[in-house]
Amino acid sequence: MEIKPIRNDKDHAEAVREIERLWGAPEGTPESDKLDVLATLVDAYKKQRWPVEPPDPVAAIEDALQERDISQAELRRILGSRQRAHEVLTRKRALSKEMISALHQALHSPAEILIQPYELAILRPRRNRRSHRRSGSRTPTAA
Repeated sequence: MEIKPIRNDKDHAEAVREIERLWGAPEGTPESDKLDVLATLVDAYKKQRWPVEPPDPVAAIEDALQERDISQAELRRILGSRQRAHEVLTRKRALSKEMISALHQALHSPAEILIQPYELAILRPRRNRRSHRRSGSRTPTAA
């Protein structure tokens, strides 16, 4: 196979077949050099053709907890409280600079991912109990 740019899926498939044929070529041989060049070309084509979006910060935290077998109790310690950890994981609270720094140090998660903006859950306004009583919307209880 002639080495050429990979411009489409057909070129990609041909390059992958050639890589499979060359796999295990002894280091320093022309076959090994060809394997390295083809692998680089295939990798570049895959990144351009099928880009992988980085996870949002909450997904990255969840992935890091699972990969490192870290409990949510440990996350509470990292973020400072149980409530804060719950609000972050349920997307009710955005990460602060301090939380990002603590997560980066403790979980070794890339700061570039943790600082990204992300969608928060839409919070419903809480009803004030007193306004219900004044408006008469609650039914009186029998004594």
